Amino acid sequence: MFTFRRAGITGLLSTVLAFPASAAEQAFPSRPIRLLVTTSAGSGADFFARTVAQGLTEDYKQQVVVENRPGAGGLIGAGTIATATPDGYTLGIASTAHVTAPLLQAKPPYRPIEDFTAVALLTTISAVLVMNAGVPAKNVQELIAIAKGKPGQLNYASLGDGTAAHLQAEMFNRAAGINVVHVPFKTVGDAYSAALSGEVQYIVFLVPSAMPLIKSAKMRALAVTGKARTAALPDVPTFAEAGIPAAESEVLLGIVGPAKTPREMVTRLHRDIATVLRRSDIRERFASQGGVPTPDTTPDQYADLLKGEYARYRKLIAELGLKPQ
Repeated sequence: MFTFRRAGITGLLSTVLAFPASAAEQAFPSRPIRLLVTTSAGSGADFFARTVAQGLTEDYKQQVVVENRPGAGGLIGAGTIATATPDGYTLGIASTAHVTAPLLQAKPPYRPIEDFTAVALLTTISAVLVMNAGVPAKNVQELIAIAKGKPGQLNYASLGDGTAAHLQAEMFNRAAGINVVHVPFKTVGDAYSAALSGEVQYIVFLVPSAMPLIKSAKMRALAVTGKARTAALPDVPTFAEAGIPAAESEVLLGIVGPAKTPREMVTRLHRDIATVLRRSDIRERFASQGGVPTPDTTPDQYADLLKGEYARYRKLIAELGLKPQ
């Protein structure tokens, strides 16, 4: 009899203890979720963030609010994510600057691997070299010839030291053997204005960020950085096709949270994000900007990719001679 009662009480306690966790999971999210983007509105990261946020909002019946926190090469926004409460209600988009910006700081405000939890890889995307039409070059090789004939006289734009636009342009410059001046800007809009006016001669932006410029008669796309051509720009060759294979690179865009985000919360968020990424309308929106959704990449696999990116760019920054400030 004692054994029966003991077993019954034990079972009852197990049920009671399990209930709050189950109820909590079912109740999530009970309030709006913040999705921070470390670049300004109009950037590639911003486009994919808003696309996924819209899908999650529809599924959750709760707002997933995109907040742009540009500045300092992404350090401001990423620092906000790193210090947030690890409860799943503050997330952020991680791109190249997430792992590179701290490498350019003598006292970085966060550690790009240890201070974050990888949640979901959204896509791997190419950038595109876009040149002002005032430069009399019709292809990459002609641009290189002009730059070599005018060392230090051409300019290229970026969104700050250590951003994808900066490092991918430097990879091209290095592979091409040209001397070009780096002009950083705080926002995409400022970089647009400089490119359209001819203040800078070219930029290497993620495809979504560059599309408004490409649609302008004042700019032309010369090459994409990825291993293959992008569906958004099928007539634009890769750097390898243009004779500069060493300039090949791609950018990871994913969602991260603060360190110590509970594993069950990461699993829940990844499952829900993957559900959004599998929707046909979301796939179409990604494709329109040169992205392919990656719903089958697990959080652990994404974490490994981030570690690989960190090691790769740490080496590149050292090779480029970029010193922490």
